[in-house]
Amino acid sequence: MISKGMVHPSRPEATQLVALLPGADVQALAETIVAFANADGGTLYVGITLEGRPTGAVFPEEFEGLVRQAEMLCRPPIFVKWEQLEVRGAFIFVGQVQRSPELHTLTDGRVIVRTGPENRVLTGEQVQQLASTRQAGEYEAEPVPVATREDLDSAILERFLEAWESRQGPRPRTRTLDDILLDLGWLLPTGQPTVAGLLLFGKNPQTFIPRSGLVFVRFDGKQVRQAEGKPAYGRRVEVKGPLPQVIEHTWTILQEEIRKGAVVSGLQRQEKWEYPPAAIREALVNAVAHRDYKLKGRAIEVRMFTDRLEIASPGGLPGFITVDNIVEEHYSRNPRIVNGLFQWGYIEELGLGVDLMIEEMTNAGHPLPDFKESPFAFTVTFRNIQEREPITVPDGQTMSERQAQALAFIQKHGRITSRDYQQLCPDVSPETLRLDMVDLVERGILLKVGQKRGTYYILK
Repeated sequence: MISKGMVHPSRPEATQLVALLPGADVQALAETIVAFANADGGTLYVGITLEGRPTGAVFPEEFEGLVRQAEMLCRPPIFVKWEQLEVRGAFIFVGQVQRSPELHTLTDGRVIVRTGPENRVLTGEQVQQLASTRQAGEYEAEPVPVATREDLDSAILERFLEAWESRQGPRPRTRTLDDILLDLGWLLPTGQPTVAGLLLFGKNPQTFIPRSGLVFVRFDGKQVRQAEGKPAYGRRVEVKGPLPQVIEHTWTILQEEIRKGAVVSGLQRQEKWEYPPAAIREALVNAVAHRDYKLKGRAIEVRMFTDRLEIASPGGLPGFITVDNIVEEHYSRNPRIVNGLFQWGYIEELGLGVDLMIEEMTNAGHPLPDFKESPFAFTVTFRNIQEREPITVPDGQTMSERQAQALAFIQKHGRITSRDYQQLCPDVSPETLRLDMVDLVERGILLKVGQKRGTYYILK
């Protein structure tokens, strides 16, 4: 069933949670529905260009047939809530797909997930890992025993509602707060909060979900214990409360503890951090968003040593994610918590956290962050030694993890050739790597030297 509306949506962009389809392509529609259901859910716009403009190419009389054909390609069936909009005489169809507890395939056997702004086909091994995760269920969606609607903090809910409404664009809110909480998986129809809802908005979440906060420890050396076996920590803080407060309180502590210096450029004095702030904050938010809250015997741990900073999150990597594919792939253990932090503004863009950590550390001249997985924890380690001069990237510009690797190689060896780059990224096509270099040259970051086989690149 397709409901009708006349509201102009804010101009959307393709992301982890948003897909744009210009025309009536049954295969693309089915693939995207399956991809959203297998990942974090999302919103699908049909009849809109990749730039967010209506195409006028899809009409109501054909759309219901298009939806039926797409549904027939999904195994098992997936429910999509559709809304029909009309913008300047052109029809747009907006579908809401929820993350599914089941594993979905297309009729041809492919298993697809949403990764960033794209749909990605999983390998056989990844399908097995994802199926195993689905069988274990989603703890964050479960009701919290004994907890009631009164255990949610009204002040925190109001602050969230303001942030949520600002992300909805010019559309006026037509639903109650509880309807929104229900739709987003934070409240049950009975009024009982889910694990995700209590963690995000609870007055005292740790009363119901032990060890769901964070422990910060600053050690006075490079080891956990001193030579005589005594604990070597100089400060220990246990951080409690709803997850947004856990993030903010911990970030305040880190700002107090991370050493800062200053550099003078011309007549300007600039603050220089021991670690890139954006990389550390991203790792902190990721740990809070993606930890396994079903493991109640251990909190998130932030451990600061004189030579490194470690952020350890209980639970191994979720779904089909491994240390080897953590940059390219994205999968949330807790999509409802992730969505809450995203809507609140703690997560800028889903799926780019690891890329940002790598880019910030590389640009600052530090070693790449170290990712380590064990069956019951995932740890990110940042080292504060400076291997090389920081990379200067023009304001507002970013680079891919591949490009960051190339720049690190240049800083170590002075130059990079196409052959060097291919050895760094053996699974990437030569044409893609060539375009990476062209992009860095056009942005004034690299300088191309020589021609044909004698070509190499240096920092500009």
